[in-house]
Amino acid sequence: MKAVSIKEPGGPEVLEWVEAEDPSPGPGEVVVDVVASALNRADVMQRQGLYPLPPGTSPYPGLEVSGRIGALGEGVTGWQVGDEVCALLTGGGYAQKVAVPAGQLLTVPEGVGLVEAAGLPEVTATVWSNIVMTAGLKAGETLLVHGGVGGVGTMAIQIAKALGARVVTTVGGPGRAARARELGADEAIDHRTDDFAKHGPYDVILDVIGGDYLERNVRSLAADGRLVVIGLQKGLEGSLNLAEIVFKRVSVHGTTLRTRSKEQKAEIVAEVQKNVWPLIENGSVRLVVDRTVSMADAAEGHRLMEAGGHVGKILLLNDESASGESASDGSASDGSASGGSASGEAAEHRHG
Repeated sequence: MKAVSIKEPGGPEVLEWVEAEDPSPGPGEVVVDVVASALNRADVMQRQGLYPLPPGTSPYPGLEVSGRIGALGEGVTGWQVGDEVCALLTGGGYAQKVAVPAGQLLTVPEGVGLVEAAGLPEVTATVWSNIVMTAGLKAGETLLVHGGVGGVGTMAIQIAKALGARVVTTVGGPGRAARARELGADEAIDHRTDDFAKHGPYDVILDVIGGDYLERNVRSLAADGRLVVIGLQKGLEGSLNLAEIVFKRVSVHGTTLRTRSKEQKAEIVAEVQKNVWPLIENGSVRLVVDRTVSMADAAEGHRLMEAGGHVGKILLLNDESASGESASDGSASDGSASGGSASGEAAEHRHG
């Protein structure tokens, strides 16, 4: 097979399309013949040498794929060779084949093309595990999502609205605010001209920014509020007023998906299949796709992500397997985002 290798830590130019050894399925695993993968901010951090890989992880980047099962490992039941699937990975998605624990497989939702399905596992698992399984968001509560037009933000807005929550988001510019409102956000705050803390209180905050957002996040939480930090785009440190935590009884959670055990990931995937897939199939939630790029040219995808301006997900096509597949069937993607140029938002839209 071929895969995208990271020659050395650095810029997008260090990504190389190289010959690689085909994976074999271990016990409880399947091999997926990859049709498409998708970019995530963790891929960029891995390329830069800033994301230590969990032990035993494939050296190739990529946290999600779609494709067809090509081989079954010992003990795998409920799946057959040829089944169309998408999968949550610990790594290895920028390749023509990848081995994955069977518990991390998902069916392709009805009405979603196989290419678009590549962009679903990581973002849906991230959003559901954090705003629901960790923060316990309920109908009638207010959620603040930072970076509302990135991959995580576009999905978080829609899932939270489907759950009956009021959704506020931060964006960088009026055009991006309009896009967030189109997805269901009740309020979109331009972080360049306005302070989100003035618009609280919020019951739950999903933060992909980190750094000095910490103090304002906690200050703007309601009593018994929950902050979940999943990104560190503005740095690793922030100040914290402990009195705010104690007297408002708020909680601060830091989470990551990649380093969880395969058992924990299987639990999250099962929750997503049960609770999020019906929302996608009935049209309440859709994947927003900015554009597709050839997997062999993954460097271009990384340049686009780091330049900002994209709305939703950037997908990587394995050109050999994707021949004949529709890159967009119109039901899951947002074609108006394709080809969008970079604009304003210096922090929030650069996390994906």
